[in-house]
Amino acid sequence: MRASKLLLEITAYYLVIGIALFVAIKVWPDLRNYLPVGGVEQLITQPTKNPLQAEAVRAAHVANLGQSIFWLVVAIIAAILVSLPVSWTYMAVRGGDEYDQSLVNTILVLPIVVTGIVIIVQNSLALAFSLAGIAGAVRFRNSLKSSGDALFILLAVGTGLSAGIGAIELAAVIGIFFNYCFAFLWFTEYGERAGMKRFLADYRSDEVVVVEEENPPG
Repeated sequence: MRASKLLLEITAYYLVIGIALFVAIKVWPDLRNYLPVGGVEQLITQPTKNPLQAEAVRAAHVANLGQSIFWLVVAIIAAILVSLPVSWTYMAVRGGDEYDQSLVNTILVLPIVVTGIVIIVQNSLALAFSLAGIAGAVRFRNSLKSSGDALFILLAVGTGLSAGIGAIELAAVIGIFFNYCFAFLWFTEYGERAGMKRFLADYRSDEVVVVEEENPPG
């Protein structure tokens, strides 16, 4: 079944990434000080402040240009790694005329853009207002085919935001739950009714569908 294949793919992917990260931290213990992680802890534990005076979340040991570039590169790569299985989920669960290749590309590229934007504006209110003005002038006109597609865009934005503030662990947790939740909904066909408009493609293999079309029940 295609749903089982998706579950195996994303599970194997997360296991490989987790093992690789665990080995890297064991071999280079100081590496964790230069990674875009830990932002969630700062956001949760910092005392309540005026939002206009809150300090930007940043890495503790980034002190020069080389370390800054390394941090940024790792943040962008991490955002891509989090977004990659999300694109697999979209490609698996969407089918027919509702499938949108541009949305797949957006899922992968949008987190990169948002990561850079967050780093630019998180410590400057003036830049944040400038960005809002630019975005308003551009007027993005792309309309999504389904409200379900908006969830993938929101996740891509959330991934970029998390990477930009050095909280890639937040994006990873959200992405994992997001993918498994969609896989579960796809596998169980939750909420489906006869004759209804489908958002999720048929989770069965193409061969099974062809056989049923050639030999309908009864």
